[in-house]
Amino acid sequence: MGSFSIWHWLIVLLIVIMVFGTKKLKNLGGDLGGAVKGFKEGMKEGGTSPEEKPAESAQVANAAAEKTTIDVEAKQKS
Repeated sequence: MGSFSIWHWLIVLLIVIMVFGTKKLKNLGGDLGGAVKGFKEGMKEGGTSPEEKPAESAQVANAAAEKTTIDVEAKQKS
């Protein structure tokens, strides 16, 4: 009685799909996957030796300097 059978889980899954819809669940899955990927990349960066970090920082700074910015002016609707 303490564990659920496969039929219980299928009914729960059906209710969740009916409440949230498949599009929202797909977006949620994509967001979760992106968060896990970012976490893994962060863990790899945390494991690098201190000698490697200045070289990576210089590469990031050069890439940021190459990007251009666009100035815009915001106006209020009347």
